Amino acid sequence: MDTRKHLAAEKKRCNSHNCAQSVVCTYCDLVGLPEQTALDIAGAYGTGMGNMEGTCGALVGSGMVVGLLTKDRNLSRSRMKQIMEKFQERNGATQCKLLKGVGTGKPLRDCPDCVADASEFLEEFL
Repeated sequence: MDTRKHLAAEKKRCNSHNCAQSVVCTYCDLVGLPEQTALDIAGAYGTGMGNMEGTCGALVGSGMVVGLLTKDRNLSRSRMKQIMEKFQERNGATQCKLLKGVGTGKPLRDCPDCVADASEFLEEFL
């Protein structure tokens, strides 16, 4: 599984996918989701939710995969909370604009690294 986080990060690094798409498309085969559907579902979450105002798109994408994997609302919430906590601990934020340093001029993490981190934490549940 370790290679999937690198595949996800590369999708973002080469700009073929946004952050959410990078995660969802990397794991779409595990949840039975056609890749085009994964691209479409995650398409609105590039630059985080609300165009950098909300949660990092990579985290949103990992949440989508968690939900499809567990098919259980309470288990999905619990696992997503764990992913968010680990991401926050490692990166200092979960909000896109804070991660990118908008307003502070001090980026906390590059997008491909956020994708790799969200994927790494997601993989703990696979």
